[in-house]
Amino acid sequence: MYSFKNDYSEGAHPRILNALIETNFEQEGGYGEDRYTRNAIELLKEKIDRTDVDIHLLSGGTQTNLIAISAFLRPHEAAMAASTGHILGHETGAIEATGHKILSIETDDGKLNPSGLKEALDAHTDEHMVKPKLVYISNSTEIGSIYKKSELEQLRDFCRENNLILYMDGARLGSALCSYENDLSLSDLPNLVDAFYIGGTKNGALIGEALVICRDSLKEDFRYHMKQKGALLAKGRLLGIQFSELFRDNLFFDLATHANKMAGILRKALEEAGVQFLTHSPSNQLFPILPDAFIAELEKKYAFHVWEKVSEDTSAIRLVTSWATKEDEVTEFIKEMNKLKGY
Repeated sequence: MYSFKNDYSEGAHPRILNALIETNFEQEGGYGEDRYTRNAIELLKEKIDRTDVDIHLLSGGTQTNLIAISAFLRPHEAAMAASTGHILGHETGAIEATGHKILSIETDDGKLNPSGLKEALDAHTDEHMVKPKLVYISNSTEIGSIYKKSELEQLRDFCRENNLILYMDGARLGSALCSYENDLSLSDLPNLVDAFYIGGTKNGALIGEALVICRDSLKEDFRYHMKQKGALLAKGRLLGIQFSELFRDNLFFDLATHANKMAGILRKALEEAGVQFLTHSPSNQLFPILPDAFIAELEKKYAFHVWEKVSEDTSAIRLVTSWATKEDEVTEFIKEMNKLKGY
């Protein structure tokens, strides 16, 4: 059985594994004070084209979100997120467990916009309610959509006008930046958001996310927050080595491009078969709507998520391609789609 369930089913790119093996017996400082972590941070600053940002390496996306959001907010302040946002539905209440409410905003495409945020602000008027303070977005989103530069500029301007923090979850940032519809570069982001992270776990690393804090008022004491919540790894070199390898050349973007290319092959074949999609997704996640009987047959050979019921006898599934997805497996899946006409 071949999996299109997620983009972290495989281990890590061989270059990363080799780098970990080759440096295994070197003695290094702990807690991110090693030379590999320092090198990774410098490489990232070069890619971002900013030297005035703070960068911290953490092990995973949920950990990064809960530490960053809880560190950035005062006790009475809340985050705002799209109803499909990862912090709302897939983090076991991690943010709420730190004492911060998440305000859900309905969207059609998984992306927030100023009008939706204004409604949330207008609904929370005084000290008898939580105070909306942080805007949580992800790029790409949980349903595969991506933000254009103009959309982020509008969000940035709205947040500045209303003294809000704009925070971007970048678990699949590589796929977003390498999308055929993308008009953003990595170096644009510090001018558009107050903090964001670059996801390694879903783009070729074993584990690891690189949190970039751009706004000065959010930087103070962040390592204290990391240590208190168990994120300051004694063997921080494991993260530093991986990000050094991903960013010493174009590997990070090459891997994301491959994932998107495999999704593109699938997308084209599904479109040619007349399949409709739940959402417009120009990234490495696809949400085709298929007959339930056909889905049951596909599940005998392939692993994927059945995302949601669409009609009495159809559902949307989620297909995710990765940095390691094999093109011949994509081709075999497409052959299975030829049987769709019988359903």
